[in-house]
Amino acid sequence: MISRWNEIRSGFQLPFWVANGTEMFERLSYYAVFSTLARYLNESLGFSTSQAAGLSGIFGGAVWVMAIFGGAFADRIGFRRALSTAYFILTCAYVLVGSIGAPWLAPVRSVVPFGLLAGVILFLPALGVALVKPSVVGTTARASSQSVRSLGYAIYYTMVNVGSTFGPFLAGWMNARLRPESVFLLAALSVFLMFVAVLVLFKEPRADASERGASLAQVGRNFLTVLRNGRFVLFLLIFSGYWVVYWQQYLILPIYVHDYVDPNANTAMLLITDPLVVILFTVAVSALTRNVPAMRAIVLGTLVTSLAWLVIAVRASTLAAVCSLILVAIGEIAQAPRYYEYISRLAPPGQQGTYMGFAFLPIGIGSLIGGWFGGALLHHFGEVTHQPAQIWFVVTGAGVLTTVLLWLYDAFVQPAALKEN
Repeated sequence: MISRWNEIRSGFQLPFWVANGTEMFERLSYYAVFSTLARYLNESLGFSTSQAAGLSGIFGGAVWVMAIFGGAFADRIGFRRALSTAYFILTCAYVLVGSIGAPWLAPVRSVVPFGLLAGVILFLPALGVALVKPSVVGTTARASSQSVRSLGYAIYYTMVNVGSTFGPFLAGWMNARLRPESVFLLAALSVFLMFVAVLVLFKEPRADASERGASLAQVGRNFLTVLRNGRFVLFLLIFSGYWVVYWQQYLILPIYVHDYVDPNANTAMLLITDPLVVILFTVAVSALTRNVPAMRAIVLGTLVTSLAWLVIAVRASTLAAVCSLILVAIGEIAQAPRYYEYISRLAPPGQQGTYMGFAFLPIGIGSLIGGWFGGALLHHFGEVTHQPAQIWFVVTGAGVLTTVLLWLYDAFVQPAALKEN
């Protein structure tokens, strides 16, 4: 026990702790913004519910699409420059998000369509986040010894979920006391402090002599390689349906709860539920599903997340919303670790790294499509037919359809070498 403790104490270099500490605050900022964004766009800036959901989808989706290319850029300029650049971009971006309707941007609004201006500004945070993630993961690999590296990734995952929990909590606390724009200023301040921390404390971790990062040109070639694998692309497209369903907790649930359940509900606080459940129950759910084949765990997780929305569909209350989010999180826990395992096995021999780089695509596609999809449901069932509960039956239907398509893929399309008994 003592030797292991000494191994842990000496196994992590200072850049590891700095990078992972900044990741926690980056996630805090991101989810503080995401948890309040849809209502801010709708109530403070006057966008329709469908427009607010669609623009929120851009904010959530662009991050994961840009992350494919962020790793190559971070490797080229170094993690210290990448992180400091990222946090500077994020500081400016969050100030701009909170200033979309500000008087000082009035000259820009007079010449640029309001929706286009908002869309461009909401895309900017993706440029920063796309550099943070590969830099922190890369630093975790380089600044931790082999004997504690798996623990290092566990610490990284914990920091992500802690930030994801405190972000909505702080947003909810501030929304109850201050103007909505204050949340974006908090996010900007948080990442600005991380910008200073990187400049003062972070030293570039030394890369192994054998380590070679992919160039941007190589990323482009990898993209073409992936596109030529029809079975893999089909799987990514089908699985995007999971994220279309999952992201509705950020894209339309806050507006739905405020407009149709309880106008006094602190909707940002509700969104603490998912990351908190992930923190508390990941080990237990993983233990229960460890003997379930990877693809079946993915199918099971997709089904649980999809059926979760029936709770709020049947009973419109804040408690029902919390129960739905608990079940959404359990579905997420059941599928997420096994999804990456399955991707690594679906890739051709020797190309696992290339294919893992594109595992984030369904997350981004799901948010981009989910914003349009959820916004259309809010408009039709909430404002046209006045049957808001129907929204969640349709969302559940989309998830069940995704589940069926995954099952059919497992049965008839995936490579024979991956067939699981």
